[in-house]
Amino acid sequence: MKASHSSSVRAEAPKLLVQLTDLHLMAEPESEMCHVNTDASLRAVIDLVRANGHRPDLVLATGDLSQDGSPCAYERLQKVLAQTNWPVRCLPGNHDDPLVMREVLGPWTDPVVDIGAWRVVMLDSTIPGSNAGYLSDEQLDLLETAAGDQDRHVLVALHHNPIQVASGFTDTMMLENASTLFQRLAALPRTRVLLWGHVHQALDRRRHHLRLLATPSTCFQFTVRDGKHAIDPSPPGYRWLKLYQDGSFATGVRRIGAAAWQAVQTRSQAA
Repeated sequence: MKASHSSSVRAEAPKLLVQLTDLHLMAEPESEMCHVNTDASLRAVIDLVRANGHRPDLVLATGDLSQDGSPCAYERLQKVLAQTNWPVRCLPGNHDDPLVMREVLGPWTDPVVDIGAWRVVMLDSTIPGSNAGYLSDEQLDLLETAAGDQDRHVLVALHHNPIQVASGFTDTMMLENASTLFQRLAALPRTRVLLWGHVHQALDRRRHHLRLLATPSTCFQFTVRDGKHAIDPSPPGYRWLKLYQDGSFATGVRRIGAAAWQAVQTRSQAA
């Protein structure tokens, strides 16, 4: 009986998903964006995941893994994440080169993965030569096939935001056919979460049966001031989600502490 009870407890334990997004790694590891060494800030966020005792069943990297689409950037990312022994899946953002990314990261770019009672579906919302997003018929069909006739609860991830993050702000870089995506999702009631990156800030909203979530970047953050994008001094971080068998979940954002973030910035300035 004890063994049976123990097996039942293990089976019912939630699966832990950690989202990393908007890493903006470049060909040279010493490179900076907005006065941040993006390699150093990524390592600091990974250290934070470890320090919080999180052992992810899946790490989901939701685009802009590289700023310049260089093979070197993806190779360094692969090396850093492989050292954690955490399962990884990645999808492209508007700064990525999807072909190079898939060539270097291989199986990490497979768009569908199951963890416990959940299915994670990753959509490619990139448009070649544009910062805006769009989901092709092929991607929408992938969503319907993967999230349709099956018994798992579904989390859908993409790079571009399907909703505006600030009222009165005209977002020219969001998902252009978001209404089509929401129409498809309305017919997929087992979909519980729609998750994205791109906006470099945390967001948590609801739409019918969906929870809509955005996540801070692992480097610099954005806000909207006077109708324009501006740099937010908030430190980088990641999102965690505990996914339960019954379709419920818990989620939150963890950020690097002020002292640790100051140390990363100081090292960047001294380099």
